[in-house]
Amino acid sequence: MKIKSDFLVIGSGIAGLSFALKAAQHGSVAIITKREISETATNYAQGGIASVFSSEDSFAAHMEDTMVAGAGICHEEVVRLVVEEGPETIRHLIEVGVKFTTSGDSYDLTREGGHSQRRILHADDVTGREIQRALVAAVYENPNIQVYEQHAAIDLITEAKVLRKRLKENRCLGAHVLDVGTGVVKTFCAKVTLLATGGGGKVYLYTCNPDVASGDGVAMAYRAGATIANMEFMQFHPTTLYHPLAKSFLISEAVRGEGAILRRRDGTAFMEKYHKLKDLAPRDIVARAIDNEMKTSGDDCVYLDITHQDPEYVRTRFPNIYQTCLGFGLDMTREPLPVVPAAHYLCGGVAVDTNAETDIRHLYAIGETSFTGLHGANRLASNSLLEAAVYAGRAYKHAVEQVKGEEFISPEIPVWDAGTATNSDEMVVVSQNWDEIRRFMWNYVGIVRSDKRLERALRRIRLIQEEIEDYYWDFIIDSDLIELRNIATVAELIVLCAQSRKESRGLHYTIDYPERDDIHWQKDTFIKKQF
Repeated sequence: MKIKSDFLVIGSGIAGLSFALKAAQHGSVAIITKREISETATNYAQGGIASVFSSEDSFAAHMEDTMVAGAGICHEEVVRLVVEEGPETIRHLIEVGVKFTTSGDSYDLTREGGHSQRRILHADDVTGREIQRALVAAVYENPNIQVYEQHAAIDLITEAKVLRKRLKENRCLGAHVLDVGTGVVKTFCAKVTLLATGGGGKVYLYTCNPDVASGDGVAMAYRAGATIANMEFMQFHPTTLYHPLAKSFLISEAVRGEGAILRRRDGTAFMEKYHKLKDLAPRDIVARAIDNEMKTSGDDCVYLDITHQDPEYVRTRFPNIYQTCLGFGLDMTREPLPVVPAAHYLCGGVAVDTNAETDIRHLYAIGETSFTGLHGANRLASNSLLEAAVYAGRAYKHAVEQVKGEEFISPEIPVWDAGTATNSDEMVVVSQNWDEIRRFMWNYVGIVRSDKRLERALRRIRLIQEEIEDYYWDFIIDSDLIELRNIATVAELIVLCAQSRKESRGLHYTIDYPERDDIHWQKDTFIKKQF
């Protein structure tokens, strides 16, 4: 079955939906999303979106904070364009219908770790949910957009793949997509394909990402021949709720922005010995500090304490966090919350230019799937939603110009051929490999790394990939196998990039090279599949 559109959007968070709404002014748009349209990382984002909205703030200050957090390898021109285009982008979201929290006649701006000013716009503590709500409503009102829920992208279709030969300039033609409900593989053909599939937190055993975050866009782009960059920089959110039933519920950095203090089990505050900003230090420093405190003490967690603040203020400022914790028997106005770090945000991804285009023509990537150069070695809090929205606008403008008046002329794209594949009765293979990857990635390629740990991880991932490939071609494909294949690919990319960086910088810390090396390593790490 073939489905044609001018624009194919894979993913339905702020990045994909923002692009789709703009592109729909110029042609037909197909959005595919592997669960429901609102099951995205955007929907779970609590803190907010950073932008200069105060007379006390400045573009220069926002840029400086971003580059300090990025540990010396942010691309300054990218930082400038994202920061300077931020206010206009925010205003567009407001026009779409996003309702940010106000204080009097102005927006209520909060502060998070690494920020020198209050510049975080938020909707209480469910900012992402409000953004998702407004964008989804606008999408369903647009007749030029068709949404395909429960559709999982398998692989990109490129001209080189169809013609079965190397091309000097490859081009993306669409994607093969599994209809999860029927098991039918559909062929989506498009003039422009946009990857907006989010990050890869599910590569790790502990993550605050939703279950959909299996690095699909990065894995598909890599297999298609696109350049990938800086995969060693996985950000671990310092504070996720430590509770057996919480499934790593994130406690927003904004809680520390409003005065919460990290403490040991005995009540001792400890961040002062790690950074001058104490509890408002950048996330990589806070995560490593917590990791070190836990390993030193043998405790399973540390504690986030905001009990010194007015209880009514806490309940009003963080209604979702307060109510969720209360559901687990924890009253954050009366007792410190037990917290641990968890995989949160992938700072690397598919390498793109300032128009969000990859090195495969007509293939774009935005949001957490992409590597733009904004985040460097560590993302500044609340810059991610901003980057996604800004680059959605830039991708749209460029893509429309690229395909203006262009007919969909391409080689005959074949439909999916399952060959002799049969239904499997050995799903234990998938679940076993899934668990094994996530566990050794946490133990060997987590917050603290070493050469030996990385070597062990790479040996294991190579063996597992052999099993996956055998299984992939022998049995009829399903969504579990698609995601397993993708997390295996992303795990390998993280390990390879981590092995190549012989220093510690930002989110990448190795005990074999504990110092930052600006002479040899003040640069990005690139990797590309060899055919």
